[in-house]
Amino acid sequence: MKPSAILEAALYVTDLDAAEAFYRDVLGLPVLAKAEGRHIFFRCGNSVVLLFNAEATRIPPAKDARFPVPPHGAIGPGHLCFAATGAEIDQWAQKLRHASVEIEADFEWPKGGRSIYFRDPSGNSIEFAEPRIWGIE
Repeated sequence: MKPSAILEAALYVTDLDAAEAFYRDVLGLPVLAKAEGRHIFFRCGNSVVLLFNAEATRIPPAKDARFPVPPHGAIGPGHLCFAATGAEIDQWAQKLRHASVEIEADFEWPKGGRSIYFRDPSGNSIEFAEPRIWGIE
């Protein structure tokens, strides 16, 4: 038995409002759920992108909490990669530049496939890449 897919991925942000605007308005992800000051979740295909205020997730849940999720969090920038075709990467690069988002790297991998890297408002490293960089077609 082995896992078949990633259902959700989490990043930790310093400003939920700025993160919401970026992931919703620039990346076009629909908001799935939101808790003021704690988190905002976005649908991404068959997966969910979870953005947390790291300080809020370090607080243990109350004993009678409806969702007894254990404390978690991270320090420093994280990384998330979205799958895209080569043509979509061209379109994303144009859209990001139009939104004044700096593309830090744009390159072809030695074994094939292209990636672009940029930062979200909290400094997380975000990437669009062709799945073939990992041998996935």
